Amino acid sequence: MKVILKADVKGKGKAGELINVAEGYGRNFLLPRGLAIIADAKALNEHKNHQDSVAFQKKQAEDNAKASAEKLNGKSVKISAKAGSAGRLFGSVTTNEIADAIKEQMGIDIDKRKIVLDKDIKSYGTYTVTVKLYTGISAELSVTVAE
Repeated sequence: MKVILKADVKGKGKAGELINVAEGYGRNFLLPRGLAIIADAKALNEHKNHQDSVAFQKKQAEDNAKASAEKLNGKSVKISAKAGSAGRLFGSVTTNEIADAIKEQMGIDIDKRKIVLDKDIKSYGTYTVTVKLYTGISAELSVTVAE
């Protein structure tokens, strides 16, 4: 019997997969618990449409990430901060501040969790920051911290 899983089933598959199971297992375990639906023509059509939709959304997200990477690569962002003696900052420059500066200066909305700092920014200077936009797509950006 062919079924489409609605939830992950250990040893059988992940949600959204089309699998072949024994008749008794499907009718007595999967269907009553709502873990699967019978793969009839309507369900198969909906399953195919859903897969096409997910593939399209992934492609769109990847294209947007590539476009943002091209805009960000090699660019510089300036951040103003207050410091004490010897150019040491009060606190440090955070990924949230960098994300806000990118949005303000370049018009690109970046989630602060996607910004990777090699080390904490605690003094004036120029630092290289990596922005991970999508799986396998990242951009190098320089951050200049000044008064």
